Amino acid sequence: KEKTGGAESQAYGLVQTAQHSVQHDYAAVLKTIVGTGKSAKDKQLAMLAVRVKAALGSSADPFAKVKGLIADMVERLEKQAADEAAQHEFCTSETAKSTDKKEDKQSEIESLSAKIAKAKSTIAKRKEQVSNLQSELADIAGSDKEMTELRSEEHATFLKAEKDYSDGVEGVQMALKVIRDYYAQGEGKTGDGGSVISMLEVAESDFSKMLTEVRETEETAQSEYEKLMEEHKLESTTKKGGVKYKTQEIGQLEKAVAENTDSKGGVEEELDAVLEYLSKLNDQCIAKPEPYEERKRRREAELEGLKNALDILEGEAIGFLSVKAVRRHT
Repeated sequence: KEKTGGAESQAYGLVQTAQHSVQHDYAAVLKTIVGTGKSAKDKQLAMLAVRVKAALGSSADPFAKVKGLIADMVERLEKQAADEAAQHEFCTSETAKSTDKKEDKQSEIESLSAKIAKAKSTIAKRKEQVSNLQSELADIAGSDKEMTELRSEEHATFLKAEKDYSDGVEGVQMALKVIRDYYAQGEGKTGDGGSVISMLEVAESDFSKMLTEVRETEETAQSEYEKLMEEHKLESTTKKGGVKYKTQEIGQLEKAVAENTDSKGGVEEELDAVLEYLSKLNDQCIAKPEPYEERKRRREAELEGLKNALDILEGEAIGFLSVKAVRRHT
């Protein structure tokens, strides 16, 4: 005892010092947890501080209990951090993809709307053109009818005039023959016959001239009529072709409008679905009281504080075990 008394006294004093140091370090651990919890405003750390304080008061050697409580909290916070990081990645990725889809659908709707508007505008123009062409065809038909009626009247007048003039020429010619035969047989005075014959010959010439003129007039009128009718026929054929092709184009455009309208309706439904999903994403990802970056920073600070507390425990445990080893050796 005399030989070991000094060493035992030193070891005992060292143990007391170590125990005092352990109590001091527990206070530091508790202070670190409480300070980290207040800084992060995290109720989980406040509850941890309560549990650690309870463990310190219920056990002579609370090291394992305190370390377990802190380690469990570190694990829980790391899991929460990992879940939040995964959620943030999901939100970032899904929001980007959904936003791209939204823009694609909006662009597609704008393109279809432009096609529909252009087609409708063209349809309106073509219908107006068809209406104008049909009006022009009606005018041509009306003009043809009037021209034909006038030509019929003119031709009837010509036939009557031609018959009158022809009869006149024939009558004069018959009279001339009779008179010439009469004077040729010496039954009349030659002087008297000459004057009558001269008068009849003038009448024959006049009738023949008028007959020629009326026939020439009829021929010119008929030629002009036929020329105009042929021009109108060609013009009508061209305009009818225009009506046909423009009507076909209108049908094709109306079909395209119907198809594009259906397509637009489908894309609008897809856009509504994308917008609804984006709204849900916003509720899930954006409508948070605290931004992700701030939560991440706070979570990292919490983990750093708890790991510091663990470091304190680990450091004191090494020191405490070293003292106990010295005491047993003594």
